[in-house]
Amino acid sequence: MKRTLLTVLGALFAALLAAQPAMPAPEKAVIPDNAVSLLDYGGVPDGITLNTQAFTKAINALVKQGGGHLNVPEGIFLTGPIGLKDGIDLHLERGAVILLSPDKKDFLNGDSVRPGIYASKRHDVSISGEGIIDGNGAWWRAVKRNKVSDTEWKEFRKKGGTVSEDGSLWYPFGLKHYDNIAEDAQAQESLRTHLVRFTDCQRVSVTGVTLQNAPKFHLVPQRCTDVVIDGVTVRCPWNAQNGDGIDIMQCRRVQITRCTVDVGDDGICLKGGVGEKALKDGPCKDILIEYNTVYHAHGGFVIGSEFCGGMENIIVRHNTFSGTDTGLRFKSAPERGGKTSGIRISDIYMTDIKDEAIVFQCDYADRPAGREDNQAAVSESFIPDFGDIVMERIVCRGCATGIRAQGQLRMIHDITVKDATIFYNEEATDIADPQMIRLENVRLESF
Repeated sequence: MKRTLLTVLGALFAALLAAQPAMPAPEKAVIPDNAVSLLDYGGVPDGITLNTQAFTKAINALVKQGGGHLNVPEGIFLTGPIGLKDGIDLHLERGAVILLSPDKKDFLNGDSVRPGIYASKRHDVSISGEGIIDGNGAWWRAVKRNKVSDTEWKEFRKKGGTVSEDGSLWYPFGLKHYDNIAEDAQAQESLRTHLVRFTDCQRVSVTGVTLQNAPKFHLVPQRCTDVVIDGVTVRCPWNAQNGDGIDIMQCRRVQITRCTVDVGDDGICLKGGVGEKALKDGPCKDILIEYNTVYHAHGGFVIGSEFCGGMENIIVRHNTFSGTDTGLRFKSAPERGGKTSGIRISDIYMTDIKDEAIVFQCDYADRPAGREDNQAAVSESFIPDFGDIVMERIVCRGCATGIRAQGQLRMIHDITVKDATIFYNEEATDIADPQMIRLENVRLESF
């Protein structure tokens, strides 16, 4: 009898495992044991001296040794762009601050602008340690008047800059101490760069460091394979325009674990490209996101708005969202949408959510600062196809609306929410078609 019971339990356990999506672990970056100090290559930690050449010399010296660790000691190292190469670990010791130059000209590369720290078509690249990488984003970002106090507004005006005709926006264009890099304020706004960006790389690791005050997004791996992001803190002002935290773009085999995010736009976001090129580049696939905490953000976990390349085999579990605008956010629009499959979300805990705990939006409009919404007719190409999504063991204490889904049934379907408890303040659900979302053992309560 005992053997029979064990056999049955074993079979049930095997069936349970079989029901879970397979999640291949990313390969780890391989960094040789060689090490050099930035100080040995002319690094000056005084917050005034530009250290761009010191970083370049130190990285090139390590490349000649086959790769290794570039140690950045305590102090403030002002710099232009830093390009990482194969087998290089940029290691920030406790007390080390890498501060991007506020002079935008330092990042110009022809007609484009380089990210603060970047790698393209590289392998085995790493950023590690207990230090801070600061993007000096206040010198790059437009500011909405209605998102700052009178005192803050006066501080921005002291820098010079340009105020829009209606007085609703301040641009860092025409500053007192730094030259412009474009013909007008909006053109310069479009040149804002990311803090850390990896493109077409293999075996990428970012661990331990703090990323803050990005000119635009903070951490952006795009078309990379085998990405590990662990124990990273990402932070910027709550009102930082387009201040996304971690944006994963068409990557495969990614783990985001034990991170803390507190930013001005989306917290942890998956994107999948736009148009035919996105189909060729492929989907975001085999992504594990667990044991993270998101404080302020437009969404705690987000898919979209662009994901024409698709989303496949995504596990999001054991995450906490406290004070985000929305919790689980799925946003897209015609010409920006793709297909989701194998999305499994579980054990999510939310408090003080401003708007919706769970939201599907299929008419999202991308609105750069100072520009009007795109009111073009709805296209029939790249229609969002949110489906095969299961959310379970969701707890939310405090939100305006529990679950919202707006769009057509062909855009939102085969969605299940089960074993959930949501305490809402205004509206339990706002779902365009009851067939969109299946609710199983969902408790929706209010005052």
